Amino acid sequence: MNYAATARERLNEAAKTRILVKDGPYGTAIQNEKLSEEQYTGDTGLTMDQKGNNDLVNLTQPQVIRKICDSYVASGATLLATNTFNANQISQADYGAENLVREINISAAKVIREACEEATAKDGLPRFVCGAMGPTNKTLSLSPDVEDPGFREVDFDEVKAIYREQADALIEGGCDFILIETVFDTLNCKAAIMAVKEIEMERGHDVPLLISLTLTDMSGRNLSGHTVEAFWHTVRHAKPAAIGLNCSFGAEQLRPHVQLLSGIADTLLLAYPNAGLPNELGEYDELPATTAELVGRWAEAGQVNILGGCCGITPEHIGAIADAVRDADPRTWEKADPVMRLAGLEPFSFTGTKPKSCCAAGSCSAA
Repeated sequence: MNYAATARERLNEAAKTRILVKDGPYGTAIQNEKLSEEQYTGDTGLTMDQKGNNDLVNLTQPQVIRKICDSYVASGATLLATNTFNANQISQADYGAENLVREINISAAKVIREACEEATAKDGLPRFVCGAMGPTNKTLSLSPDVEDPGFREVDFDEVKAIYREQADALIEGGCDFILIETVFDTLNCKAAIMAVKEIEMERGHDVPLLISLTLTDMSGRNLSGHTVEAFWHTVRHAKPAAIGLNCSFGAEQLRPHVQLLSGIADTLLLAYPNAGLPNELGEYDELPATTAELVGRWAEAGQVNILGGCCGITPEHIGAIADAVRDADPRTWEKADPVMRLAGLEPFSFTGTKPKSCCAAGSCSAA
């Protein structure tokens, strides 16, 4: 592997010849370990109940995170995300663990970095560490109070600073990319983008982004109302190394939205859906072979560059996906025309072509 090349260049090079495979989620796998509250808390000295604080496990039980990461590596994943979906000040406030955010993220990145480097040393296959940043449980675009539509629990600068702390720590721990994932509020995403761009300016080098939208209804919008195309217009200026869709629904319901994004994005396309829709108990019944068949159709159609899984996905699902797309050709795209692309909740493209006036067309009585 050419380590002199940037992470973006190495990813693009790897994606030229094959569809890359991203890992799956950590939450369910951590729950399967049946850790006690004491094991979650470790020697952190936190006084609140930490059971369920999966991000803290990076710090208190890193061997558990390494075990899960290794299972995804063994299944064929070469893009490995950190277990840091809620490793930010806002989310960790629920556990009174705000003061540990930096340590959690650094530890998380180091665990995945070590796993990737050891695996690559054995087989020479390029692997990439993606520092995952979730949406937080606050929204900049919507009020939590139906009686006061203008009220916000947080402001833009506050959210940007929170993402800045997390991104700095993930990079320090050894991440190649920052993955802004499960974007339900586009303004939160823009705060995360600005945080990373500030880091770029200070460090003087590219900090490539992977950005993944989540849809909240079948019409194809996120919670703040953007359509897939409008969202792309909104974040394209950040020059993400990959744009994509995750979580949302199962692969069958996500299919038309992947197809749409594939036709307009001039960068790598990333997709990692849930294992179908949850049953009445909130569990996922979709078998690995089914998931692999469904996302395999996207590969056959030349619509994706990176495939993985979200809620309900296991290492067995990832292995089935890797097998299904092993010989598939990766998606290619043409350079986008240089036109102005804007977005409210809907997309708008200004082509520069002026409509003819009635006089110019010779239909005006004054002509």
